[in-house]
Amino acid sequence: MRLEPRSFEEPRADREDGQKNTKDGFKDSLVGGSGIMQETSPKFVTLEIDRLAALENYATSVGSREQLAIVEFARSLLVIPNTLAVNAAQDSTDLVAKLRAFHNEAQINPERKNLKWIGLDLVNGKLCDNKQAGVFEPTIVKCLKFATEPAITILRIDDLIKLTPRKQR
Repeated sequence: MRLEPRSFEEPRADREDGQKNTKDGFKDSLVGGSGIMQETSPKFVTLEIDRLAALENYATSVGSREQLAIVEFARSLLVIPNTLAVNAAQDSTDLVAKLRAFHNEAQINPERKNLKWIGLDLVNGKLCDNKQAGVFEPTIVKCLKFATEPAITILRIDDLIKLTPRKQR
């Protein structure tokens, strides 16, 4: 068996692609709350709670079946702040309830729109204004973006798709 030079190039190209993907993945994971931040800051989680409040308010305007899916998807966003608070040895129930109240108020009352910047300060175990603290999460690389589309697709499947068997000749 004779190996061609090309056969040695392919594994190397695959390895280089893997290294690049790992590097890009690491760079993309540098978001607030991921534990691997470019600048260590214990203040984050404004996006998830803001989307939660928006989705819960939107769900009230949708038909019953879709409303349930929207509300459940919105509630799934609570996993992120709850987990972060628990891992920081803080009272997650109290912190997340206060955080939800602020973000809900920002959604309902246009005069209090600045409350959408409230996030968790897990060092001090309280809420803080992330905008004032200079903490901004790169929403472009949020997994939320990538998780939403498959969730919508799965939730829209109402019927079982069954193929009819082919007739034998």
